[in-house]
Amino acid sequence: MREVGNGFVRLVDSLGNDMSVVKAARVSYGNESKGLEADTKLINYMMNHKHGTPFEHINFTFHIKCPIFIARQWFRHRIGSFNEISGRYVKLDTLCWTPTNWRKNLNLRNKQDSVIGEWDENELEDIESSFQNALNVVLTTYEHLLEKGVAREQARAILPVGTYTEFYWTVNARSLFNFLELRTHHTAQKEMQEYAEAIHSLSQPIAPISFSAWEKNR
Repeated sequence: MREVGNGFVRLVDSLGNDMSVVKAARVSYGNESKGLEADTKLINYMMNHKHGTPFEHINFTFHIKCPIFIARQWFRHRIGSFNEISGRYVKLDTLCWTPTNWRKNLNLRNKQDSVIGEWDENELEDIESSFQNALNVVLTTYEHLLEKGVAREQARAILPVGTYTEFYWTVNARSLFNFLELRTHHTAQKEMQEYAEAIHSLSQPIAPISFSAWEKNR
């Protein structure tokens, strides 16, 4: 398991490894492994020449806890299976994501471009207190609505996108490489990059040759 702030990424299960890629690729010729050196060359060749389907024979299942705004970015990766905790069935965790530092947009034309901002002490205090005060009001109201008997499916509507959610994600290695390509890139949101790096560190040992080939051909 890798902790990411107040969230985490956990590798629940995996199916297949580098040999699964090799066997899937060589089945066309009725062969399997030809030894480590030849198999490594084959994996690197396929990655370099974009022969992606053999990598679909490695699968990973992760359990992830992250802020809703991260989950919404995650769910845009359509090739994978998701199951998320339901705010209809359970009371949601009222722990909310809070920035460890505050960023500014450098260029208004590039909405993805942000850097750690510089504020004087009074400005920073105002930013942090405004954020925390708003959170306190919302979370207290959520608890109050539940205590009054309001249905969970309605009370959850007040919760912010910084609320933590949990989900299971099953994905094959080919799609995982695409996810990592996009979400570890320097233009991805910093918090998203942190989760993607955690995914990378957990999945890489399962298929080290395939991951090495991907790294070389990014």
